[in-house]
Amino acid sequence: MTQPLGVAFNADRTRAAFNIHHPKGNIITADLVTALRAALESVAENPHLKLITIEGAGADFSFGASIPEHAPGQIGRVLPEMHALIYELLETPAPTAAVVRGRCFGGGFELALACDFILAAEGASFALPEIALGVFPPAASVLLPLRVGHARGTRSILTGAAVPAADWMHAGLVEVLAASGALHEAVERWFATHLAPRSAAALRYAAAAARMSLVAQVRDALPKLERLYLDDLMRTEDAVEGIDAFLARRTPSWTDR
Repeated sequence: MTQPLGVAFNADRTRAAFNIHHPKGNIITADLVTALRAALESVAENPHLKLITIEGAGADFSFGASIPEHAPGQIGRVLPEMHALIYELLETPAPTAAVVRGRCFGGGFELALACDFILAAEGASFALPEIALGVFPPAASVLLPLRVGHARGTRSILTGAAVPAADWMHAGLVEVLAASGALHEAVERWFATHLAPRSAAALRYAAAAARMSLVAQVRDALPKLERLYLDDLMRTEDAVEGIDAFLARRTPSWTDR
């Protein structure tokens, strides 16, 4: 079985690259969340680290969360673990970047939003399609409005529409936009220009300072959103119907209850 995560360092250990793997669009499974949390812990003590990147294997960053794991019997275990990963990404003692090609949807978009930077290929697109399943994305519901403003965040959360990387660059969310075949070269140039010349210690404290307000707001709001999702939303008929319909590959029949 393919390992859900690969971790590699550059020669001087100033960069750690996390590569997520899943044959079905790098979906965010519970095993991947566990592996990412362990990888973050394993690199946290490296005093020379100046950047952690997260990238999806193949043509896409991630199709999003594993839908079977979001069924009523499992979501109460899976969602808190995903949110623990979000907190840990936000408090990682090094700058972080999502390197995105293709689709970056749902839980994959939430991972990218928890990174300091998004570095994207021109054909990349970002979406929060949870609303089509009768649910909503808790982490993105706090992170996206804080990063791009209430109006843009609300539009993505309520419509589920895919937005191209160029639009998110215009909104300030995407830091680098490169031709698909030249993304890695663009990332290398960006790192060499902006982070490599800096002190790793200075970057560590600057990252903590830059995130401080964001982390405080996420720590306040995300537990409330988690309870809204688990205690209220998942008791509705439509949340269960949306998951069931997706797994059965049929159109959901909403009752509005």
